Amino acid sequence: MAKERTFAMLKPGVLQRRIAGEIVTRLERKGFQILAMKLMTIPRELAETHYGEHAEKPFFGDLVGYVTSAPVLAMVLEGEEGISRLRLLCGATKVEQALPGTIRGDYATQTQLNIMHASDSPESAAREIGLFFKDEEICEYEDGNGEWF
Repeated sequence: MAKERTFAMLKPGVLQRRIAGEIVTRLERKGFQILAMKLMTIPRELAETHYGEHAEKPFFGDLVGYVTSAPVLAMVLEGEEGISRLRLLCGATKVEQALPGTIRGDYATQTQLNIMHASDSPESAAREIGLFFKDEEICEYEDGNGEWF
C-alpha cells in the first residue's frame, strides 16, 4: 500500500454542533496523520473555486452559502490509501445512504448540510490542498506509529 495525502474539511455544522473533536479522533484512530489543520471562514470566491465542478448544478448556490456561513476546519491528512480510505470512512453523501459506522452515517442529519468534504481523487486532493494551504503550512514529521498502521 502507498501513503497518500488528501484534503478534508469539516463543514460549519460540525463546529456549530461541537463535534469536531469526535470526528478528528475518528480520523486519527483510523490511522490518518494530520499534516495541517486550519480553522477558517472561507471567502465566497474560494468556495466557488473549490466547488467549481458543481457550478451548473441546482444546489451550487446553497452549497457555497453553507460553507461560507460559519467557520470550517480544513485539514491535510496522510495515510495508507488515504483518499479512498477517507471517503469510505466518510460514507455516502446522501444522508439516507450513509451507513451507520461512517462519519456521515453517524453524524449527518441532512444531505444539504453535509458535515464533511473529502477529496475524491489524487488530482482533486492536490488541487484542494493547494487552494487551502501554502506549502510551508504543511508539517511533515515521523509520528512513530508506522508499525500500527
